Amino acid sequence: MQAPALRHTVVFRLKHSRGSAAERDFLATARQLARIPGVERFEQLRQTSPKNAFTFGFSMEFADAAAYQRYSADPLHVSFVNERWLPEVAEFMEIDYEPLA
Repeated sequence: MQAPALRHTVVFRLKHSRGSAAERDFLATARQLARIPGVERFEQLRQTSPKNAFTFGFSMEFADAAAYQRYSADPLHVSFVNERWLPEVAEFMEIDYEPLA
């Protein structure tokens, strides 16, 4: 199996209370991002370390940079960012990786 060319990750903290219906709804809606063509290995993660204030993470892989660019421009992604991410995320950090070897 060939390693992905790009891994897109984001860690974040929501404005919603932990365990709230709003938190659950946000995460349920975000799972739809996995349906966008080119997305591989989509994961939602709960951050457990006390070393930072982020509470969740998303991780996904793409075969190449072009697949990632198509994901970024996909109407489902754009809609999610504008309608859910921007109003509901308090703080985030995005990191995109490429394998060294």
